[in-house]
Amino acid sequence: MKLRDHPLLLGLAVLLGVAVAQEAGAQEYPAKTIRLIIPFAPGGANDILGRLIAARLSETVGQQVVPDNRPGAGGSIGAELVAKSPPDGYMLVIGHIGTLAVNPTLYRKLGYNPVSDFQPISLVAKVPSIMVVHPSVPARSLKELIALAKSRLGALVYGSGGNGGAGHLATEYFKLMAKVDMVHVPYRGTGAALVDLIAGQTQLVFAGVPGAAAHVRSGRLRALGVSTSTRLAVFPELPTIAEAGVPGYEVTQWYGVLAPAGTPKAVVDRLHKEIVSAVKSKQMHERLTADGSEPITSTPEEFASYIKSEIARWAPVIRAAGIRVD
Repeated sequence: MKLRDHPLLLGLAVLLGVAVAQEAGAQEYPAKTIRLIIPFAPGGANDILGRLIAARLSETVGQQVVPDNRPGAGGSIGAELVAKSPPDGYMLVIGHIGTLAVNPTLYRKLGYNPVSDFQPISLVAKVPSIMVVHPSVPARSLKELIALAKSRLGALVYGSGGNGGAGHLATEYFKLMAKVDMVHVPYRGTGAALVDLIAGQTQLVFAGVPGAAAHVRSGRLRALGVSTSTRLAVFPELPTIAEAGVPGYEVTQWYGVLAPAGTPKAVVDRLHKEIVSAVKSKQMHERLTADGSEPITSTPEEFASYIKSEIARWAPVIRAAGIRVD
């Protein structure tokens, strides 16, 4: 009796073979170095968080997870690189609100689709932003800054980590709600924007707390408000922007790890298990909360739904503000 003469047995054999192959793949993965693409330059919240995750995963998955900065175009260059990579689990990206929820509306031609080109693995953190100014700016409160911006139309210059990035969006949203005007200077990453702010080349930056906290504590920069709806435990004296003069203002950066669409379920499951374990570890939790970040996790399905909801949330805001980058 030949197996090919019995379609039912042949089908069962095929299914068994697939199951065995998937199990073997799960056991063998990873068999080589994994690259975690950080689509922004060193120094910002995206870079800090990505390196923390890479270091933790390197301790648990049995292979090195190497952080790889690929900045440019509001994170689009790095995101597109991963979207077009082989779906084998060896090229991942630390995506965030800009690359996944904002860029689809900002860019007329985007080299990737944040919904169909990625396999979400898990959210990893929400990071509040704070508005920081150079100490020479004659405004010690948000209301004073708004008054200054209105009295000197276009005289204030703000930096961001790049066109279409979270800092750019947060500031344009602030301009829209506060009815003020400021000149935008995009940089290749928030770290570079903060360097020039400290040097007095610009007057203001919206930055993730992890990247700006040390500069605020040292006195190199002055913080005027936090972008979240509630005050932060790490800066309890710092008012929210909503309570300090712009009612209803709220912007929170969020981050998650994704693989290319089509990545095998066994690989996704392994990565999800390790990433969730990393985020919930005492070491990672303490490191993130010390900077004012909120560690979070999700299922791949929950992350996918969240991306869709955030695209829908920000598209009308971006259009109302008239924000375009190309």
